[in-house]
Amino acid sequence: MINITLPDGAVRKYENGVSAFDIAKSISEGLARKIIAAQVNGEVWDISRPIQNDASLKLLTFIDNEGRTTFWHSSAHLMAEAVEQLYPGVKFWVGPAVDNGFYYDMDLGDHKLAEEDLQALEKKMNELARQNNKFERKEIRKEEAINYFTEKGDQYKLDLLQNLQDGEITFYSQGSFTDLCRGPHIPHTGLIKAIKLTNIAGAYWKGDEKNKQLIRVYGVTFPSQKEMDEHLAMLEEAKKRDHRKLGKELGIYTMDDDVGPGLPLWLPNGTIIIEELEKLAKETETDGGYKRVVTPHIAKENLYLTSGHLPYYEDSMYPPMELEGVKYYLKAMNCPHHHKIFAAEPKSYKDLPFRLAEYGTCYRYEQSGELFGLMRVRCLHMNDAHIYCTKEQFYEEFKAVNDMYRKYFKIFGIDKYVMRLSLHDPAKRGKKYVDEPELWKETELLVRDVLIKTETPFVEVQDEAAFYGPKIDVQIWSAIGREFTLATNQVDFAQGRSFNLSYTTANNQSDTPLIIHRAPLGTHERFIGFLLEHYAGKFPVWLAPVQVKLLPISDKYLDYAKTILQKLKKADIRAEIDDRNEKIGKKIRDTEMLKVPYMLVVGEKEMNEEKVAVRRQGKGVTGVQFVEEFINATRNEIMERKD
Repeated sequence: MINITLPDGAVRKYENGVSAFDIAKSISEGLARKIIAAQVNGEVWDISRPIQNDASLKLLTFIDNEGRTTFWHSSAHLMAEAVEQLYPGVKFWVGPAVDNGFYYDMDLGDHKLAEEDLQALEKKMNELARQNNKFERKEIRKEEAINYFTEKGDQYKLDLLQNLQDGEITFYSQGSFTDLCRGPHIPHTGLIKAIKLTNIAGAYWKGDEKNKQLIRVYGVTFPSQKEMDEHLAMLEEAKKRDHRKLGKELGIYTMDDDVGPGLPLWLPNGTIIIEELEKLAKETETDGGYKRVVTPHIAKENLYLTSGHLPYYEDSMYPPMELEGVKYYLKAMNCPHHHKIFAAEPKSYKDLPFRLAEYGTCYRYEQSGELFGLMRVRCLHMNDAHIYCTKEQFYEEFKAVNDMYRKYFKIFGIDKYVMRLSLHDPAKRGKKYVDEPELWKETELLVRDVLIKTETPFVEVQDEAAFYGPKIDVQIWSAIGREFTLATNQVDFAQGRSFNLSYTTANNQSDTPLIIHRAPLGTHERFIGFLLEHYAGKFPVWLAPVQVKLLPISDKYLDYAKTILQKLKKADIRAEIDDRNEKIGKKIRDTEMLKVPYMLVVGEKEMNEEKVAVRRQGKGVTGVQFVEEFINATRNEIMERKD
């Protein structure tokens, strides 16, 4: 008998060789019908694969990220089977799951594939899916695998086999299709109920433009047509909310070839949003006992050698500048600079926790193909801070950081979030991770303990920690259900010693502090990109670049509008006048397009009564108010940062 530990901590005994499907069936028939993969000791398996030893087990459905990835990877194989039947002789490279579906790269030889061909391919995929063919896994010797793909004349799979050895090679088959694949896969094709092939692109083999260009076909599938319809509706809404589109329309930021890719220029409207976010962060951090600092944009090579960033992170840093025989790097992270500030003056236990905060500018050389609007850039303004504390203080400090996240979530109307607790891989200590087994164990337990005791929703992922300690990546969902990685919260047990950081204990001994690295608002770039999509450009009043637009019905009321403008500005309300010689209807429509929260229409009646006709963005007329009454109400709305 073997022991199977379930996510709730329950332990069940089963016969050696039991499958995840058998275990699900023993729990309930309904569960067995829903599961599509299983996580065994952190690794995703087919649900039919025998479990031979004691193991932890998580049963996966489509709603789980790992389950969805398995579903979409299996769908890529189904598409490949359909392509092979419609285009005999096709050769395949790779077909992974991606964020919103899957793709497969293929060499169709002399055949061409156009958008209009996707409908026929979808039809064939649906036909094959209805056959309920099982995905069958087979371990195979390298020699046999080479013979199989040599016979097919498939140089792409032969290339993949070069770096594989006996014991590492598996084939998966369904219906008439067999592929070299690690898996896992869903039980059978019949689970794929809704199919949409979305587009065709070109992709160089291995991403090298010197190689042949293959055809890449993208698609997405779901277990039901209802889920597909909801997904397609979300994609349509996402197009309207695309931060790149809204950023241009609302004058938030621009990119310029002469400045360089991934280096955004913030326009006046975008700069206002930055200043409001920084104001919020400063207020929150002051209340939290943080001290603000400012650090340079460059530093000598030795700083990043001491921190350990160069050996682990050099590929993501700009190349060095050499001056007077010394190498300088553009700052890619604020951590080592803050450590130097901590070390600048002696510290005792009475100074801890010692909290340093900065909206620091960092530069990272992201690959050109990975740059994406504000979401992936090369210049970042990071809401960074480092907390230096004792082990005894760690729980309260880490909890306070989590509370700060929750405060921000409430302000911005973020209802769904989860913390990804990223752990290290013990097999990679000394290479990818600092070789300190006891400290890894201790700090991972410390973080997990805080998350459990504070009832914070979290998931654990292996082999994604920072090189110096475990970390939390904060995953949030926008108003339309799109997932974003907002920020990070990391534990650093290594750099305190690397920089000889110390404090004097109550017993007059020297000790090294633990370091918490946190960035609740991430970067201006990513967070504003998220907010543009989250709000669809309709920012709450406190964050809107222009909060009020005055719309005089004609030039006769322009002077009255100007007197109101001065009162609004005196009350620190951002306001403008539309003084164009246009009809009021056009002024209203244009202001709606610019997504200004409030419009104040003024004509003869309003002027005579010293009032304004108030329109709210997207809601129309909300009433007529005295000017002071409107100013007081709006000031309260801004001060309270209402969502």
